[in-house]
Amino acid sequence: MIYSPTMPEENAYHVAVEDTTATAPTEEAEEPIAVRLASANVEAGAASAKKCAACHTFDAGNENKIGPGLYDVYGRPGGTHPGFSYSEAMAAHNVPWDAEQLDHFLKSPKTYIPGTKMAFAGISKPNERADVIAYLHSLNPNAPALPTAEAAPAAEAPATPDEATPDADKTIEEAPAQTPEQGG
Repeated sequence: MIYSPTMPEENAYHVAVEDTTATAPTEEAEEPIAVRLASANVEAGAASAKKCAACHTFDAGNENKIGPGLYDVYGRPGGTHPGFSYSEAMAAHNVPWDAEQLDHFLKSPKTYIPGTKMAFAGISKPNERADVIAYLHSLNPNAPALPTAEAAPAAEAPATPDEATPDADKTIEEAPAQTPEQGG
């Protein structure tokens, strides 16, 4: 009450604040599974699949454990391994396990097939998933072929004179050639 402060019309110190509400960072797009399979390594896939061995078998006996045997899973319809009690969600997923299906499922089983009993969190690394898929493919002697990446589009040929742009007929003055004495 003794005095009343006067407020300046603008702040004495200006602090630059970045606007963080504009856009959220987006996930980097993954290469298609067919592209990743071109460089997939079956041995690396077998090593990665060892973490699955607590619940699944990979040998030709194809016994069930906590999860179904995976010996011939590539190409087999989901939810159909004999003698295994699948969740309703997995039994309803009766789609053959191909590279695309397995890639999505191995990335995040509970997201791809909500209601699955599989407690595995997933494989986040795209190339590791490709390795595991190549390994699973190698375990089925009757598996359909793995997808192959389409050929890269051909590089565009240079424009012919008929396709030249309106500015293309303008001549560009060339710089005179420099002699070695001139440093060129």
